[in-house]
Amino acid sequence: MKQRWQNTTKDKVYGRAEGKGNSSLCRSDPPGALVAQGLAKNYRGRQVVNGVSFCVYAGEAIGILGPNGAGKTTCFYMVTGLVPVDSGSIEIDGFDVTDLPMSRRSRLGIGYLPQEASIFRGLSVENNIRAVLEVVEKNRQQRAEQLEVLLDEFKIAHLRKASALALSGGERRRLEIARALASRPNFMLLDEPFAGVDPIAVADIQQLIRNLTSRGIGVLITDHNVHETLGLVDRAYIIHAGQVLAHGRPSDIVANADVRRYYLGDQFSL
Repeated sequence: MKQRWQNTTKDKVYGRAEGKGNSSLCRSDPPGALVAQGLAKNYRGRQVVNGVSFCVYAGEAIGILGPNGAGKTTCFYMVTGLVPVDSGSIEIDGFDVTDLPMSRRSRLGIGYLPQEASIFRGLSVENNIRAVLEVVEKNRQQRAEQLEVLLDEFKIAHLRKASALALSGGERRRLEIARALASRPNFMLLDEPFAGVDPIAVADIQQLIRNLTSRGIGVLITDHNVHETLGLVDRAYIIHAGQVLAHGRPSDIVANADVRRYYLGDQFSL
């Protein structure tokens, strides 16, 4: 029987920190923490992000949400390394990565799935995953076994010889997440994971993300599909006018009067 894919870069999976529920305080000292503190960004004299702090712990899914132009995407891209930070800090397990490029952050355990298609279009499904495994796993037999586990777990084994170009939106997302997981991240940053997929595929992707958190991977999501995102995450940060408007569990977010006024509207419900 095939075993479920395991993240072997840590010899211990860290659970959720007790009592952090609605606390806005982020602790960078415990293992398994991705912490952004006081992030700020200025574009041509306009302050688009002003003192935003948030954290992701091992084994939880966090949403960064907000109206268009609020600064949420800039916050997300500062964590990935795509956008430089003007002030503030980003730490992984207490290690400052603020000034490190994406490649270095990747080696330290940050996986990134962009909104745009990120598959190797000229390769088959299995070779997309194999290309990553060849970088992280030296043992040929181990690579082969891990490839089979990922193909099976993400339900794309029957597509293994298919060209990546021929995949549907949902199939492509499954391949992209499987390939990202092959790099053995401790944190996954998902940019618009529900974009361009049908309703059935949305539920499928939600379950895949839950599988990531169940194995101790921290997940940070930004997406315009607020209903689907709040239905998945453990906590969410609502960004408005470059600052954190509210933070908490989905039920707290939906009940927040300011969030309804500036973002969700009065008719929104989970």
